Amino acid sequence: MRLATWNVNGLRAIVKKDFTSSIEELAADVIGLQETKAQDDQVREALFGLHGLEDYQVFSSSAIKKGYSGTAILTKTPPLQVNAGIGIEELDTEGRVLHAEFDRFHFVTVYTPNSSSGLKRLPFRKKWDIAFTSYLMALDATKPVVCCGDLNVAHQPIDLARPDANYNKTPGYTQDEIDGLSHLLEEGNFIDAWRQIHPGQVAYSWWSYRGGAREKNVGWRLDYMVTSARIKPFIQSTEIHGLIKGSDHCPVTLDFQL
Repeated sequence: MRLATWNVNGLRAIVKKDFTSSIEELAADVIGLQETKAQDDQVREALFGLHGLEDYQVFSSSAIKKGYSGTAILTKTPPLQVNAGIGIEELDTEGRVLHAEFDRFHFVTVYTPNSSSGLKRLPFRKKWDIAFTSYLMALDATKPVVCCGDLNVAHQPIDLARPDANYNKTPGYTQDEIDGLSHLLEEGNFIDAWRQIHPGQVAYSWWSYRGGAREKNVGWRLDYMVTSARIKPFIQSTEIHGLIKGSDHCPVTLDFQL
C-alpha cells in the first residue's frame, strides 16, 4: 500500500497546476492533503470530475475561517470511518486533523499550527503538540497509526539549510517545537519513517517562494510520515518527491505492507 502526504497551499490554486498529473505520478492508495484553504463544498467542487481522480473517495475538514488551513483525504480504499478533529473544541476550529480508520491501521493527516511571526502563536502550538501526541497515542492503543502531514517543525539541524541562523528565532525551529516532536517520537513510541530509512540524507520538503530558495535548495523538511514504531518492519520505502511542483511544499510517500 502506498500512502502520500502533500501540503498543497491552496487546493483551488493547485488543481490548475498539473495537479492530476502529479497525483497520477504519486500513484498512492491514500493521500493526505493539508492547507486546502477551502470549505468542504469547495474541496468537492475543485476535485469533481478531474481526470485521474475517479477512483478516489474525497473527505475534508475545513476551518471555520474561510480560505484558511483545512485538510482532506483522498482514498481508493473505503475507510471504516472518517472523523475530523482531536476532540478538543478550542483546537478543532481550524480543520487541522482528519482521521480515516482502515482495517489494519489508522491514517491521520495533520496540518500542525505555525507559531507565526514573532512566535506569537507558540503558546497555542505548545498546547497543540501535547494534545495531539495524546490523541495519537490513544489511537495507537487500538491499532497502528500512520500520521502524515505538515508538522511545521524541522526536527534536527540536518532538516533545514540554515539551522544556526534560524534556531529559536524562526517559527518551525524553536526548541519548544523540536521538543514537541521529540516527545511524540520518544514517549509516544512513534518513528519519523523517512529519517529512519535515510539517517544521513539531506532532503527538504518546503522552500520559501522568496529569493529563488527552491532553485538553490535552501529549504526545510517540514512534511513527515510518522508511524507507530511497530510498523517499522513492514515499511518498504519512503520518499520525498522534491521534483513535484505546484506548491511551496512537495509530497512525501510511504510504501508498506501490513
